[in-house]
Amino acid sequence: MRLILVPLAVAFGLGVLLGPFVIPILRRLKFGQAIREEGPKAHLKKAGTPTMGGTIFLTVLVLTAIPLSNVFFFERLSDLFFLLFATLGYGILGFMDDYIKVVMKRNLGLTARQKLLGQLFIGLVLFWVLWEVRIVRGENPAISNIGIPGTDIHFQLSWLYLPLLVIMMIAASNAVNLTDGLDGLVAGTAAVAYGAYAVIGMVQSNYMVVIFSASVVGALLGFLVFNAHPAKVFMGDTGSLALGGGLAALAVITKTELLLPIIGGVFVIETLSVMLQVISFKIRGKRIFRMSPIHHHFELVGWSEWRVVTTFWFAGFLFAALGIYLEVFLK
Repeated sequence: MRLILVPLAVAFGLGVLLGPFVIPILRRLKFGQAIREEGPKAHLKKAGTPTMGGTIFLTVLVLTAIPLSNVFFFERLSDLFFLLFATLGYGILGFMDDYIKVVMKRNLGLTARQKLLGQLFIGLVLFWVLWEVRIVRGENPAISNIGIPGTDIHFQLSWLYLPLLVIMMIAASNAVNLTDGLDGLVAGTAAVAYGAYAVIGMVQSNYMVVIFSASVVGALLGFLVFNAHPAKVFMGDTGSLALGGGLAALAVITKTELLLPIIGGVFVIETLSVMLQVISFKIRGKRIFRMSPIHHHFELVGWSEWRVVTTFWFAGFLFAALGIYLEVFLK
């Protein structure tokens, strides 16, 4: 249990300490969030709130996970650096997007093609690392096996694992990014999802996964002190893309690729709401929701922002519990 509690507590403490130093810097640099005019009108008052706050919990993650992995002297450091590369790689991509939007005043940030190419590149690098370390060097020849959640059924993908990994990385990062629209929404739901992977890592005796996941949970809880409604700082694409990339990487390392959509059920629902909205409008000329992603729909039907966020947190907890049940108790 201390493998979960120690990194969680250390990361939380560092996050709470670092926030008051970083947020004023972001404000002085005028890294303020621009609010979409077509969004809920209540959000217009949030304009100018410092963004790119993902730099806070990503810094805390590095300062916590790497030292603690050395303190506990565990093996499988390659797993930790794989997870950090995926998370920080997508975080850097998100930072570039935020920087272009906020500093260079280009509202759309990176173009869709540029962002996709960046995500694709990171996915290819991660696959090469997996193939080189796990298969060529023989650490885990079964890395391209895929298991069906709740069963002992596995099937081998071999090189077909490459498109699966790339799709997972792109889908997860974009899904978390779409969910980031309300104060504390992503920080809370992502903390729950990473908490589920801390439990799964403990059951699998993969302590690098435990340290990494618990560090993210602690860092996000520390960030929530400043990001909960009314938010003093937003994570921006810097944080949301990084969190999605980290979740996908955890699914790869723990061999729970098909379990990720369950553990991250809230992110899947948010993404589906956008897809259904677009398809319905193009085919029928009508919208299904008042606004997508779906968290804005609930705002526009009269729910307070805090009610939407806490409801989604609870839903995330149920999805995470279901994922743990399928992985731990049904196998």
